[in-house]
Amino acid sequence: MPSVSIVVPWVVWSTLLAMILLVLPAAYAETTPKRGSPCSMSYPSDATIQWECRTLRIGESLESLFGEQWVTVARFNRIDRRHVHAGVSIKVPKQIEDVEYFSPLPLLYFAAEQERRFILINLSEQFLGAYEYGILRFAVPIASGNGHDETPRGEFRLTVAHRAHQSCRYTVEGTDRPYPMNYALRFHVNRDGVSYWIHGRDLPGYPSSHGCIGLYDEPMQKEQYGIPTNPELNDAKRLFEWVLGGEVEDDRLIALTNGPRVHILGKAPSQR
Repeated sequence: MPSVSIVVPWVVWSTLLAMILLVLPAAYAETTPKRGSPCSMSYPSDATIQWECRTLRIGESLESLFGEQWVTVARFNRIDRRHVHAGVSIKVPKQIEDVEYFSPLPLLYFAAEQERRFILINLSEQFLGAYEYGILRFAVPIASGNGHDETPRGEFRLTVAHRAHQSCRYTVEGTDRPYPMNYALRFHVNRDGVSYWIHGRDLPGYPSSHGCIGLYDEPMQKEQYGIPTNPELNDAKRLFEWVLGGEVEDDRLIALTNGPRVHILGKAPSQR
């Protein structure tokens, strides 16, 4: 009797595969962290929080997994929603309450107790703190230099502010459009004339900039990539307005006379 071979269309196979992945138990998803994911990063403060690594599956997001607490988990992982997708491994606190007001920076910084405004950046923790007379007012995650282009360390001062700054060296991924550096605050110009800024950018969950300090700017991401559809996080704008003392509508370069001091310390972590 002749054998009969059945050819299954690719679309059927792909559908079956997707269904299998969706029903796999969570334990299967918690495999070796993908390189470039938050789980591959090691911070000194990791030892103070109990967490486990979870690799996201198809259809999962921060909102679907953590509801109203998604912002807390995003900040703990130093990652934005654009970079949270299937295959990415994130750190999930065993008790979400432990990171609800997470900050690895000191609440009091005595070196700044005489400063009206002072910025502390800890590269080892990938966090920035805004201080008033030595008291921490708010702390936000960052993305610093990627190892090839390191962020300078030391004592600096903010000298220029530019709400609608653009890169003259880098473009938006997959386009020829200059990369937006919204709410930019310049803190250093090196001997070669290269400027270093604190500004809005992507936060993929690991050091990824060309030396600048990047902060959340979800409105920019929606404009450039269409993700997220409902932008909420904009730490770049918050810091910019804190430095300038309020909302600024002027898109011209603003010279800062005796701007806040900036202290950058530590070393950006490498991936495990």
